[in-house]
Amino acid sequence: MMRNKLEIGGLWPALLTPVDQEGAPQFAELEKIVQLCVDQKLDGLYILGSTGQGVLFTEKQRVEVTKKVIDVAQGKLPVIAQVGALNTRESVRLAQAAQEAGVYGISTVAPIYYQGGAQNALAHYRTISSAIDIPFFPYHVGNQSIFGGDARYYIDQILGLPNIGGMKLTTQNLYEISLMHILAGEDLILFSGADELFCQATLCGTVGAIGSFFNLWGEECQYVRKEFIGGNFELGNRFMLTFQEIINHVLPNIWTFFQKAMYMRHGVDIGIPNPPLGLGNKSWEENDVQEILDRIAAVSGIVNH
Repeated sequence: MMRNKLEIGGLWPALLTPVDQEGAPQFAELEKIVQLCVDQKLDGLYILGSTGQGVLFTEKQRVEVTKKVIDVAQGKLPVIAQVGALNTRESVRLAQAAQEAGVYGISTVAPIYYQGGAQNALAHYRTISSAIDIPFFPYHVGNQSIFGGDARYYIDQILGLPNIGGMKLTTQNLYEISLMHILAGEDLILFSGADELFCQATLCGTVGAIGSFFNLWGEECQYVRKEFIGGNFELGNRFMLTFQEIINHVLPNIWTFFQKAMYMRHGVDIGIPNPPLGLGNKSWEENDVQEILDRIAAVSGIVNH
């Protein structure tokens, strides 16, 4: 098993990758958003996942994005690069290029277009993790990867992967998170991948959270998470209920919301993502976005910090 050289955890934005009108990475805006995360002293960056449009870029573009993020972060934030692709060979090349660029770890999703189930996913993971010598963080999406409900066998298989560091758990099932922590003990570093449960998941053994909304509200969410862990249940309860309500409200038009909110709040123009992301999203009025920004500011308690 890979023994991690850094104590990692905390709050990691699933980094947005700004794009131009042709859908190519916009590196000047990418630099702004990375610097924002550095300035806010967030805990790490998770790049080129779903929020970062990873699979919608060319292999060359993904390598360039990774290098730019590493260059701007300058070692102040650890970086995990997501290398999911339509074939395992490309994932291996991306993982090796990301390692060479200086990322802390590698993450990936299981193959989704072909049959083969959990065994196929594990073979895919093993091929990638065998090609690197830095921590590996495979995805876990809901209950789909459990071998016929045998969680113990599943965790044993994950723990047997080369260079395994931990997992990104994109599930809203808190018991499932707890069970994985109980079975793995301290041998897996578990990140919650559900934005709307980043406080609740701390009760289930996660060391941190990776999420899209942390691009916009990283400082607020980091503060609330730390306060909640420190015993401020009242703040955690109040903030999370408001946060969940807002997430539910903006999800149908999330990409246009992010575009307007990121520019209004942070002066970062992320553009409209490559289709099919963002297709059918309706535009937002500035007043409506500002009202949401004001609600989060009021409920976070950070102004009194």
